[in-house]
Amino acid sequence: MTEPRCERCGTPDAVQLGERTLCETCYFEMNSCCGHEFEPVPAMEGPVLKVVKGDITTLQVDAIVNAANKTLLGGGGVDGAIHRAAGPKLLAKCATLAGCKTGKAKITPGYRLPAAFVIHTVGPVWHGGQQGEPDLLASCYRNCLNLALENNAIRTVAFPSISTGVYRYPKDQAAELAIRTVNETLTPFPGRLEVSFCCFSDEDADRYRRLLACEV
Repeated sequence: MTEPRCERCGTPDAVQLGERTLCETCYFEMNSCCGHEFEPVPAMEGPVLKVVKGDITTLQVDAIVNAANKTLLGGGGVDGAIHRAAGPKLLAKCATLAGCKTGKAKITPGYRLPAAFVIHTVGPVWHGGQQGEPDLLASCYRNCLNLALENNAIRTVAFPSISTGVYRYPKDQAAELAIRTVNETLTPFPGRLEVSFCCFSDEDADRYRRLLACEV
């Protein structure tokens, strides 16, 4: 079987990304904020925040957010599910990134995922809220959104509920902070991104819907 080559530079080991066959380098160059091969993102009528119940690894969005650990080398929960669905190339790529600090974010291709990109962020472990956990969690959302805003190919982003699993961040507080931070971060960029909060259970989805209805 002939190995696919990048239609832009001819490099082998390219992958099919939408209607194009590109290597990782060309894909990032073409979709970066300094690239010129994509048209500017058309503005939507207004900011769109949605709630989706389901498996984040199956969503047809441009980027999904991974609630990762500091190594970025996979783990349990959402992190493990994303690595399994994306395939071994994601782990290999993450191994080159030298980890990630709490509250920060890094971006990679999505490889086998429906999403073209994965934005990895490390949420805080809950210690009662007295060790800067709210600021660190808000930083996760801001940094993920900033990476998405820098990339002209990203118009839709899906977040899991960061830090509410084994890191034990209270779910009500985490959801309220997530919605507030996303709204604040995107206010200067009306219509630029559509954000989905992906929830695994009906209870979690109802929590986000209730908060969104109250315009937190």
